[in-house]
Amino acid sequence: MKAIVVTDQAAGTAGMKLAERPEPSAAINDVVVQIHASGFVPTEMAWPSTWTDRRDRDRTPSIPGHELAGVVTALGYGTTGLSVGQRVFGLADWHRDGTLAEYVAIEARNLAPLPGDVDFTVGASLPISGLTAWQGLFQHGRLRAGQRVLAHGAAGAVGTMVTQLAREAGAYVIGTGRAADRQKALDFGAQEFVDLENDTLEDVGGVDLVFDVIGGEIGKRSAGLIRAGGTLVSVIGPPEARPDNGLAVDFVVESDRAQLNEIVQWVRDGRLRTNIGKISSLDDAVAALNPTERNNGKTIIRIRP
Repeated sequence: MKAIVVTDQAAGTAGMKLAERPEPSAAINDVVVQIHASGFVPTEMAWPSTWTDRRDRDRTPSIPGHELAGVVTALGYGTTGLSVGQRVFGLADWHRDGTLAEYVAIEARNLAPLPGDVDFTVGASLPISGLTAWQGLFQHGRLRAGQRVLAHGAAGAVGTMVTQLAREAGAYVIGTGRAADRQKALDFGAQEFVDLENDTLEDVGGVDLVFDVIGGEIGKRSAGLIRAGGTLVSVIGPPEARPDNGLAVDFVVESDRAQLNEIVQWVRDGRLRTNIGKISSLDDAVAALNPTERNNGKTIIRIRP
């Protein structure tokens, strides 16, 4: 099968190559999925799991990518809950070969059914962004209606999901980003916008939840905005500063079939829009994943036309 492979951590995405790799087989509780579309997160190149297995052994050449939408073609021994020919989407294991390929072997529990009226491209754009936003807001942030949420990177793939889910939950959302991001953040539902290059972050006043995808100095200053009992949620590692009278939580997104079902239903209901920045073919994936200009949205690789 065709696949994108990486062998050199120092080279990052620039070291990607299109190559021929053996088709995977289904282990116990696995399925094999013929991939129609795959999502990619550039920070994968810095994750140890991209380069080593769970015992810290080198596993290159490895196939990156963890988001997928496609069709089940084979079931492993003991696999239940899915069937051959079924449309699915989901989040692949961090330590196994990923989804920038024509086929992937994946644990069945990491997949959810993809309804027939949802395009594969849309399905592949949802797992990381949607689950990250959902888990950060509702599991770790304990968001409630009427609260004020500060969503950093509000025009990005995760930030637009955070904004929409928080608004649907009845929160007041303040988005942040660069000046060029203002209109996009507002279009996705932010009620206010802070230009982090020109505005004063502290002018937003107290908030109940900060969703941080930036860290650094912005993350430190954000901790001071948390009201008593509020939460600073970070997806980039432990926060460097903690709220005086609140919680600081960092987490790594996990696959969850029930949550994926909820997220895709919200898409079908028109309550949630995905933020796709660029769509490319597998043959052109290396160039698409090494953009020459900023792309404020998720890049999707369409594996099958």
